[in-house]
Amino acid sequence: VQLQASGGGLVQPGGSLRLSCAASGKIIGGNVMGWYRQTPGNRRELVATIVSNGAADYADSVKGRCTIARDRTKKTVYLQMTSLKTEDTAVYYCKISFRGEDYWGQGTLVTVSS
Repeated sequence: VQLQASGGGLVQPGGSLRLSCAASGKIIGGNVMGWYRQTPGNRRELVATIVSNGAADYADSVKGRCTIARDRTKKTVYLQMTSLKTEDTAVYYCKISFRGEDYWGQGTLVTVSS
């Protein structure tokens, strides 16, 4: 299983960005896909997750500003981020989990700065 994340970049405070993550390989149904982020010296933290039926969960810090979604194949997950803040600056990682296993993407850097 491989995940390829993209969409990171530099954006001004208040701006928007959409991250994408495509999973390939033998993906088992009933999985959970999600986005996490990490800053230097800190633990990786949950941003949002979405299960196969579309139910989503968000960290309090991004509720109302981020939307997670999956495409019809359910192998690509998106994270639409709006009203970005400087504290959203981090490396964002996507993850897919099934049958007790976690698979991570390589990370994409999001920098929110004026």
